[in-house]
Amino acid sequence: MKKSRLYTPGPTPVPPQATLAMAQPIDYHRGEAASAVVRRCADALKTVFQTSSEVAILTSSGTGAMEAAVVNLLSAGDKVVVVESGKFGERWGEIADAYALDVVRIAVEWGESVGPAAVERELNRHADVRAVFATLCETSTGALHDIRALGELARCADALLVVDAVSALGADEMRMDEWAVDALVSCSQKGLMTPPGLAFLALGPRAVEASSSAALPKFYFDYGKYMANLAKDTTPYTPAISLLYGLDVALDSMMGEGIDAIYARHARIGRATREGVKATGLSMFPRVPANTLTSVRLPDTLDGKALLRDLRATHGMVFAGGQAHLAGRIVRIAHLGWMDDYDALVAVAALERGLAGMGYPVAIGSAVQAAQVALAT
Repeated sequence: MKKSRLYTPGPTPVPPQATLAMAQPIDYHRGEAASAVVRRCADALKTVFQTSSEVAILTSSGTGAMEAAVVNLLSAGDKVVVVESGKFGERWGEIADAYALDVVRIAVEWGESVGPAAVERELNRHADVRAVFATLCETSTGALHDIRALGELARCADALLVVDAVSALGADEMRMDEWAVDALVSCSQKGLMTPPGLAFLALGPRAVEASSSAALPKFYFDYGKYMANLAKDTTPYTPAISLLYGLDVALDSMMGEGIDAIYARHARIGRATREGVKATGLSMFPRVPANTLTSVRLPDTLDGKALLRDLRATHGMVFAGGQAHLAGRIVRIAHLGWMDDYDALVAVAALERGLAGMGYPVAIGSAVQAAQVALAT
């Protein structure tokens, strides 16, 4: 028997109690019980987002929440700054292009984090910027961005800061209100430990004000409709009610652990994984790695795609590979959501064996020892 273990940055493992909740008989999504679930989820999401604002619950992927942020805040021709540091930073630009926005792109080398000075320079150069789009953790590279610094810059320039926390919410520290983030988006299948299908959008007071004059076309993603319905503990359109059952249980677990404890756990697991990887002789791909996932740079002598295939077929370990030009060049090991210290040990142990099977010179046990030391200290 071979057990499969999921270490991708979405979807992530779902706790058994959440899976059981989703397996219960389906209920009417307009009934009192469903409304109670919607309200509990909405309240808990405010804690996870670290905001006093309501959080809209969408039935969509995380990209739907990204598009919802764009259409609810802007009008055609508005000028925006987009930080493009990987596949998902580029997605902000692609959505902006689709809605005929005037896009100022800040191209950041994949694996690097944007320097606040680069954003400040563009804000000084373009006084009419309406919004800055950034990413907390660039999932395609594992790089972490300094959102707190960007929030200060955007507020000084009277621009909205819109942040993609799709992968990192509930893993890397994210404090929406304290860090002056005006709009924050995420989804269910990453740090929130629920299958794909739900997305979330929170707008702060400045963003809500901007939404009143935003003229981009919208129907399904109309934020005003979601807020009007959330006031009645429901959604404007049919929600993925079974997923909400699971989300309710997953969020309850998060509330029991506490958001600061969750940040600390991910920081501990991330550090242990990184130390284990370094012990194999490999290095990190991002300069400033997130705790959401560990991206490992592979030497040219290793076929990354073959390594991933072997890890899955031989060891039951499902890691993620690189995207676009990084395909075969990096391995991404996620450690977000329903993960604990021992998941880090399993991940680096499997990486050792996979590398050895590919003929890479690694001392078996070295990665596990380094990870154990990191966890113990």
